[in-house]
Amino acid sequence: MISVVLVEPEGPANIGMVARTMKNFGFSRLVLVNPNVTEESYSYAVHAVDVLEDALILESFEEALGLFDLAVGTTGKPGKSYIPERAPLMPWELGETLHGYSGRVGLFFGRESIGLKNDEMAKLDFTVTIPTSEAYPVMNLAQSVAVILYELAKERPEANVHSLEPATRREKVELVNAWEKLLEVLNYPKDAERRKVFVKVFRRFVGRAALYGREVHTLIGPIRKASKKLEECGDAERREV
Repeated sequence: MISVVLVEPEGPANIGMVARTMKNFGFSRLVLVNPNVTEESYSYAVHAVDVLEDALILESFEEALGLFDLAVGTTGKPGKSYIPERAPLMPWELGETLHGYSGRVGLFFGRESIGLKNDEMAKLDFTVTIPTSEAYPVMNLAQSVAVILYELAKERPEANVHSLEPATRREKVELVNAWEKLLEVLNYPKDAERRKVFVKVFRRFVGRAALYGREVHTLIGPIRKASKKLEECGDAERREV
């Protein structure tokens, strides 16, 4: 289930055009955070007024984030310095990543003027960007939505893949916590700040992987058992001393 989330959209016309674009590609779940919806919005929605009327309107980014198992941020300005855990996907890669995934996915689009803020981007699982010409890299909001939804429409999941339950946000947090605990027991890396980076990279990896619940629990078990065994070995060594 994929939803389009517009975070504080500034142009009433853009809201309507996004609703129209969504219906073009067969998507209907629209979430609006602090929107400026006017009659102009409904006028530009044309035959997608129903998408706009059924939109969920929220007051905060945090409320929207809590709705989804997987939150994807869109950015038109990926950082120039390469940061592995923040490297954005291309739209076609996003389609491949989400193919067959039946969890609740939120595609977050930011304000027309500044996009998503850095602190908002940091809370999302991963990002996607549209490659554009350096001569004019900024795209209209509805155009950006269209490009990404087109790629997702090509990768519609078949009905027979829904037998597996997608990992919830809580399950993914448990997996990251188990990894963090293992690093603490190993005291690796020894530098606490570097260890935080290792945890951050793993968290981004988990978010980007679009995991299922069964897969997450399969990973959690051995990690927790390894942590316990290592702690027991450490206790035994201290008793001998």
